[in-house]
Amino acid sequence: MLKTLSALLVKPVFAQIDLNPPGQWGVIGGLTVERLVTGAISLVLIVVALVFFFVLVLGGLKWITSEGDEKKVGAARAQITNGLIGLAIIFAAWAILTLIGRLFGINLLSLEIKPF
Repeated sequence: MLKTLSALLVKPVFAQIDLNPPGQWGVIGGLTVERLVTGAISLVLIVVALVFFFVLVLGGLKWITSEGDEKKVGAARAQITNGLIGLAIIFAAWAILTLIGRLFGINLLSLEIKPF
């Protein structure tokens, strides 16, 4: 009787497995859809801005090395114009994303979400 009573009073112990032990997954363990989208948007903006900056610089180098040839100067001028237009578009996209973040509290350029 005492054994049966003691068996009923003892709580069962279940083994628990830590699905995300510290240090095993690192940053990937806290990865969410929001972080993926935010990171992708930021990465795309940075990469495209760098591409247009290098287009601008290469256009400048073409102008310098054109040796006064009108066709080469025209091509270099067009490339510089395209680089400036691309940088302006990227800056406008960044400004729109920042404005959306300020107005609606949805900050697509950082990992924090602000309440209204």
